[in-house]
Amino acid sequence: EVQVVESGGGLVQPGGSLRLSCGASGFVFSSVAMAWVRQAPGKGLEWISHINSGGDMTTYADSVKGRFTISRDNAKNTCYLQMFSLKPEDTAVYYCAKSPHSTVVPHFDYWGQGTQVTVSS
Repeated sequence: EVQVVESGGGLVQPGGSLRLSCGASGFVFSSVAMAWVRQAPGKGLEWISHINSGGDMTTYADSVKGRFTISRDNAKNTCYLQMFSLKPEDTAVYYCAKSPHSTVVPHFDYWGQGTQVTVSS
């Protein structure tokens, strides 16, 4: 059974940092790209970042470029999202998504349950 499970969310002050983790099982993690997507209250899904299977190609939405870093550890079957300089507008439920492809293309077949990130003073 394919599973992707996010963790690491929480409450953080503006300007603070958080690192989200996405643990994966049930598939060959090192063969597929992974992505992070978020949904702010009352808004639609927003793609944030993508990383290819080998971890040497990453892409970011303009809204997080320079502040967020995606990475992966294929030995641990885990994908990460390091978030710096957090803003109140980063408040959202963050989802980890699995791609059926090894490259960075906007196609996902499994999602986690999400982890809440709240940026507030």
